[in-house]
Amino acid sequence: MQTQFTSEQLSNPDLRESNAILRKCVHCGFCQATCPTYKLLGDELDSPRGRIYLMKDMLEKNAEPTVEVVQHVDRCLSCLSCMTTCPSGVNYMHLVDYSRAHIEKNYRRPVLERIKRFFLANVLTRPGLFRRILRWNESIRVLSWLFPQRLRNAMQLSISPLMKPDTGKLQPHYPAEGTVKGHVALLPGCVQQATKNDINAATVRLLNRLGYHVHVLTESACCGAIEHHLGKADQSHARIADNIQNWVEKVEKLQIEAIIVNASGCGTTLKDYGYLFREEAGLADAAGKISGMTFDITEFLSGVDLGTLVLRDETGLKVAYQSPCSMQHGQGIKRQPAALLEHFGFRVAGIDEDHLCCGSAGTYNILQPELAASLGERKAINIEAARPDIVASGNLGCMVQVSHYLQDIPVVHTVQLLDWASGGPDPRTRS
Repeated sequence: MQTQFTSEQLSNPDLRESNAILRKCVHCGFCQATCPTYKLLGDELDSPRGRIYLMKDMLEKNAEPTVEVVQHVDRCLSCLSCMTTCPSGVNYMHLVDYSRAHIEKNYRRPVLERIKRFFLANVLTRPGLFRRILRWNESIRVLSWLFPQRLRNAMQLSISPLMKPDTGKLQPHYPAEGTVKGHVALLPGCVQQATKNDINAATVRLLNRLGYHVHVLTESACCGAIEHHLGKADQSHARIADNIQNWVEKVEKLQIEAIIVNASGCGTTLKDYGYLFREEAGLADAAGKISGMTFDITEFLSGVDLGTLVLRDETGLKVAYQSPCSMQHGQGIKRQPAALLEHFGFRVAGIDEDHLCCGSAGTYNILQPELAASLGERKAINIEAARPDIVASGNLGCMVQVSHYLQDIPVVHTVQLLDWASGGPDPRTRS
């Protein structure tokens, strides 16, 4: 694709990178075949190729975003399926992230949208505050009909059994069992701490059984992903800088060899820290170090010796593994989770259209509830067609979204099943 950025514009590292990304696009349209919003709406401007044209024009002209541009960019899930499909290696993720930051700085949203985005960036990222909000929400849900439709949708998601306030607390350190193999750190997640700490507990138990000391990254509540994908670049940048400084010090002091993440959306962002801080002379190396030592829990387990675990007899459960977009497209982790489930004694069922997003996409099901509902219903139909006993996923947001549209099939985190199969509690009694 030809671009016309000025030399002055290209002195900005983000615009320079956007220019390089745009020039890789050859207009082939392969991305349209796997884009969820294009499948739903059939509008070229709601496909990656169409959005690329809109973003190119906006950035080249340094223009104030129009309502049309904002609408189509907002409708993008950032599922990154287009990046898996693209034969030219177009890094759509970095392009759309920078475009969202441009929109955030140069576009005045309606009041309700501004309030909603402020809430997402400043409440979800604070586990203690979010926990209190959830308790308040439980008490007033009978009055939900008084709220605007878009807020009612968010309230319905928040009363999911997977989103009940969790008062469990994580300790800073959990010692290894048996022969010590090493030290790892665990990112507990912001929403996950407030609602589903048993996912973290299952992760800790499994790693301890394998001989790893687990150090919880209690220094930071959030990885910065929520603010980053809302386009709040300054806010996310400051949070990530604090994370890097705090974590590198801890990593060096405790000789930590890996940072374990059990929320794939967080993992994709941590693995991008090196790129985000590539121009920061004082933090570039440290950011790259954090990115390089970040592993999804299933990715880490796939690379260690599991022979020391005592596994229960085959559970007999048929598991439908729902692969989060941030896992399969964002991190390229496709085979490992299902292979681990089979190794631990489960029968894994395939899901049709598993490359398509479930509609959660971070905060998408709150910001774009109608499109998210269509995708959630479509995902539920495909899961039910596999006739599983249980659904496993690697991201809490996906778990909440999928469970909202399934009737009688329990939804758990993959690591909860692996923990159960190796001596932990049955997650079906805890969801």
